[in-house]
Amino acid sequence: MKNTSEQDKSPLVVFTLSDSSGETAEAVAKAALAQFSETNVRLYRLARVTSVEELKEIMQEVDKDRGMIAYTVVRTDLRSTLETEALKHNIPIIDLLGPLMAKVAQLTGLSPFSQAGRLHLLDEAYYRRIAAIDFAIRYDDGKNPEGLKEADVVLTGVSRTSKTPNCMYLAQHWGLRAANAPLIYGIEPPAALFTLSEKKIIGLTVDPHILVEIRSTRANVLGLPQDTDYTDLSLIDQEVSFAKQVFRRLGCHVIDVSSKAIEETSSEIYLHLRK
Repeated sequence: MKNTSEQDKSPLVVFTLSDSSGETAEAVAKAALAQFSETNVRLYRLARVTSVEELKEIMQEVDKDRGMIAYTVVRTDLRSTLETEALKHNIPIIDLLGPLMAKVAQLTGLSPFSQAGRLHLLDEAYYRRIAAIDFAIRYDDGKNPEGLKEADVVLTGVSRTSKTPNCMYLAQHWGLRAANAPLIYGIEPPAALFTLSEKKIIGLTVDPHILVEIRSTRANVLGLPQDTDYTDLSLIDQEVSFAKQVFRRLGCHVIDVSSKAIEETSSEIYLHLRK
């Protein structure tokens, strides 16, 4: 028989169980486990569990591993079976969707669909996001400036201010048709920029010192020499100043991306467009 210290060293086994892809349950479990310094945890995804018989077999296997289950199950028959079997086998379980669905139902007076995988249905919003991603690719880096008129939002700024990744994020998460127009020091910006509503233009700026680091890393990855105009601090400072002058001419909203992740910048852009 194992002593207490040996038992304490045994890894906690967390099963994420779903009647759909299981991505949501796994993501929530990982987010929760990330809050603990100990890493003695094993995580397993049990996806697309669609029958009562299969669920009962799984519960027997989980019982052998003495694990716990975090689940996102929407079908009522499967939820009922899971709860009954968990009680029978004394398996700790946590419902990741049920309490929230119940509260929404209470507050709205609506009944949930109880349809697995509904989050990933190929609906109109899905196709809108796909079209927006295609748009971001077609009008990336100033391709066809006349196409800027079709965009929901246009990002502009000097090289390496995260214009392209933000365009892709806006397309993928909110279905926004995002284009970008690079600003090059000493060259007049695309005339099409000045025909757009100032509200849908976003200027991206960055601290010159941070931009030097970003460009130096980029040059190193591409195997380019470090001592070029592309990574020269004094020239970069002029580029950033030039971009700020253009932003003032455009009258656009400006975001400093120096210490922002793509998600933060894109969220700020989205909120600005909704005003």
